[in-house]
Amino acid sequence: MSNLRKRLYEIIFEADTRAGRIFNEVLLSIILFSVVLVMLESVQSIRIRFLRPLRILEWIITVVFTVEYITRLRVVDKPVKYMLSFYGVIDLLALLPTYLDVILTGGHSLIVLRLFRVLRVFRILKLSQYSYAGKLLTKAMWDSRQKISVFVFFVLLLAVIIGTIMYLIEGEKNGFTSIPIGIYWAIVTLTTVGYGDLSPATGLGQFFSSIVMILGYAIIAVPTGIVTAALITRKHDTNTQVCSNCMFDKHDDDATYCKRCGSLLDFNKKDHI
Repeated sequence: MSNLRKRLYEIIFEADTRAGRIFNEVLLSIILFSVVLVMLESVQSIRIRFLRPLRILEWIITVVFTVEYITRLRVVDKPVKYMLSFYGVIDLLALLPTYLDVILTGGHSLIVLRLFRVLRVFRILKLSQYSYAGKLLTKAMWDSRQKISVFVFFVLLLAVIIGTIMYLIEGEKNGFTSIPIGIYWAIVTLTTVGYGDLSPATGLGQFFSSIVMILGYAIIAVPTGIVTAALITRKHDTNTQVCSNCMFDKHDDDATYCKRCGSLLDFNKKDHI
């Protein structure tokens, strides 16, 4: 790998260096700006008045993203591997709408795909000041997946029971025309959303509703406690290195070789082997 290619790889894929941190921060700013442009263009009055400036800015951003995408493909050892990775697919989806708008009639309707650019904001987790927090939260949620799954199953079962009871109490004359409608009401009430489109009319139904509302507050606190407990007990690394061979990026702080494919992570060490 040439010195220029190594340098570009470190800047684009690593966030430990000053240059890499600056690159990621600038990229993040452009991504957020592009998302704001998409939202502004969806407002009819703004689109009619500022269509040309918005299109010009959109093309400038698209060209920047295109150059960045091509550069990423050039500096990695396996371009296809990157293209099929999460970020690779998102990067490509962020580019296609603008080009398809030129090729296809009505291609501008694909403007919604530009919002995929917001997913690139997850690159902020590669910045050193956010790396620890991002990994901590992600792994805490992953460690809690079984408990949360059981909790969700319990809530769904509870919603079915409550919905059935409300169907029996209120009946079709009060809007609870079926058990699924009762389940819908139970979910809305348990989550404390309270749309107000369906409410009990009988005294017994209102009393039962009060119990369900109070129960909803207790239920909301459960997943928060599960994840918080995992956060307290979990320790994480802050390594931001990305393997150029397999694109794996979850390495320990003291990692020298990729834990997935065994490739050497430090390019400076490659020069001495």
